[in-house]
Amino acid sequence: MAMFAYSPRPIRSVLVANRGEIAVRVLQTCKHLGLRGLAVYSDADAEAPHVRLADAAARIGAAPARDSYLSIPAIIAAAKQLEADAIHPGYGFLSENAAFARACEEAGLIFVGPSPKAVAAMGSKIEAKRIAEAAGVPTVPGYHGDAQDVATLLAAAKQIGFPVLIKASAGGGGRGMRLVEREAEFASALEAARNEAQAAFGDASVLLEKYIRNPRHLEVQLIGDRRGNLLHLFERDCSVQRNNQKILEEAPAPNLPDIARQRLFAAALKLGQAIGYDSAGTVEFIMEAGDEQPYFLEMNTRLQVEHPVTEAITGIDLVEWQLLAAAGEALPLSQEQIRVHGHAIEARLTAERPDLGFQSVTGRIAHIAGPPALRFDNGVADGSEVGLYYDSMLAKLIAHGRTRESALDKLEGGLRRLGLLGLPSNQLFLRDAIRQPLFAEGHATTRFIAQSYPDGWKPDAAELRLLRAAALAAWASPAAHRPQQGPNGWTNPWLRRDPLRVTAAARPVLVTALLEDEYGSAEMELHQGRAGAEVVIDGERVALGVVDAGDDWLSFTPQGTPERLICRREDGKLLMARQGLAIQAKIVLKSEAPRAQEAETANGNRITAPLHGLVAQIYVKVGDRVEAGMAVAQMEAMKLVHTLSAPQAGVVASIRHAAGDIVPAGVTLIEIDLAVEEETR
Repeated sequence: MAMFAYSPRPIRSVLVANRGEIAVRVLQTCKHLGLRGLAVYSDADAEAPHVRLADAAARIGAAPARDSYLSIPAIIAAAKQLEADAIHPGYGFLSENAAFARACEEAGLIFVGPSPKAVAAMGSKIEAKRIAEAAGVPTVPGYHGDAQDVATLLAAAKQIGFPVLIKASAGGGGRGMRLVEREAEFASALEAARNEAQAAFGDASVLLEKYIRNPRHLEVQLIGDRRGNLLHLFERDCSVQRNNQKILEEAPAPNLPDIARQRLFAAALKLGQAIGYDSAGTVEFIMEAGDEQPYFLEMNTRLQVEHPVTEAITGIDLVEWQLLAAAGEALPLSQEQIRVHGHAIEARLTAERPDLGFQSVTGRIAHIAGPPALRFDNGVADGSEVGLYYDSMLAKLIAHGRTRESALDKLEGGLRRLGLLGLPSNQLFLRDAIRQPLFAEGHATTRFIAQSYPDGWKPDAAELRLLRAAALAAWASPAAHRPQQGPNGWTNPWLRRDPLRVTAAARPVLVTALLEDEYGSAEMELHQGRAGAEVVIDGERVALGVVDAGDDWLSFTPQGTPERLICRREDGKLLMARQGLAIQAKIVLKSEAPRAQEAETANGNRITAPLHGLVAQIYVKVGDRVEAGMAVAQMEAMKLVHTLSAPQAGVVASIRHAAGDIVPAGVTLIEIDLAVEEETR
């Protein structure tokens, strides 16, 4: 703290205007430096880890981001209340908002980031491309003019040549982005992109780019100070993405020609120098796989989610350097003193269903524990609620090794050992993805998921059977059904509900049960005897070996190798995970299952909510005729916009929810009367 207390711009306390893992990350560096770390929180985050870690915290509003983390007056007021000297914006929310940077300065607070002028210059993708071109930085052929009418944009698209990419000018994260393959699709794609951009960023302006078919997404980490120094901290490859959002990042970029690497550094420094950049920031590029010429894409005037891989290979704490720059200090190293040490890979752990097109999910975390010996940047804890108000990222796992191969091995081992129970995540997908040949050999592009999983991703069937078998064994164990003991340890025998009854030691016990989890249902038979346990699932035999269980654990020996799994029991379900695959299983004895159940009508005439979220718009009213594929509603959740379409032609029979309603996944929003349609034919 001594250095910062006597800096040209003294800093003694830092308020982090953010939440989740990045708030925890910044607060950890503040503690390391002896600075007072301050937090803000919405009503949804009152008990969040970043609040508990901070030296002091202030409430800034209701759960929706617009009422809390996006409220400039609320954050400035909190900083004054907590007597902060500086505000660190983290990433997302207000981190690239020039008005927020100016408001900090006007309030006498140090903004831990670049100057408001630099933020504004790069805040618009259109203006950023103009600055890049003027600085001699190569850009993707495209259109980024002021005219936004359909005719002008269509003419520009024709000149560029299809396919073209429509992109929101004011934001990122894949929102407001549409790929247009043919001229006939342009008008409708433009309208959809504008609507999404307006909803996400309050700005419907767009730009056009030539679509690169098989692109690599590369970026250069810059760091500058207020004394005119500007350095690069090498490059990262962030090509593996889903829904235009990154999920695997690494540094340095694999299989990158040295001439391309030098072009990246030169272009990034040119752009940073052109705007007098004086903090941490990232210049992003796109390059056709196999080519040597990168094109400028955009600049993020903040810390990136993937900054830990750069820290791992350079040994530099980027948050510390941001604070040094903000305090008016000089960067402690020169360009020549910074070296690359080994290789690092980061995996983003998110609350979503990769098997359902990476659909975001909500729920309560029952248990989370990072693997030993790996960096685990985590913003949640046991008991944390993952709601619909913020994005789906939970944590990041970072592996560093002397070589890329050793980093991959460490990351895979970490993904196997990382424990997460309570809600679906992409953990198993990540473990599988890093061993796909395209990624393992360092040749992944932004088309990685489409190329590696052309029919979509599903969990391995054998792994799922083994976990289900283990879940049945845990459910059937005496520990799971042990009744409450009375005085003096007495147990009422009439309260015993063990599914297992050992009546003859020489004969194995048989339990027949029905299981339902996220991936479907199965009929299962557990055979328990002296030699161990075996489960038959849909005709497939799964040997568990010797089994033992407690209240929250199960040990077994599949293929003779001992394993111990953590399990939890909540809301009538058994939660269990193994090596990245997790399930929430509802298990009942077959004899106790209902003998008959009403089958739901499956006429395909209902439009249901694909996830827990906000009904943003309803485009139809009762009595309207709709065609198959026609947009009828729009939902928002976790910063993503989902357009819902009619499954078949018909007439709107009922609308169950209105715009503004928050609904759970699976609820019916709109019903379409197909019979009326058929009568008119």
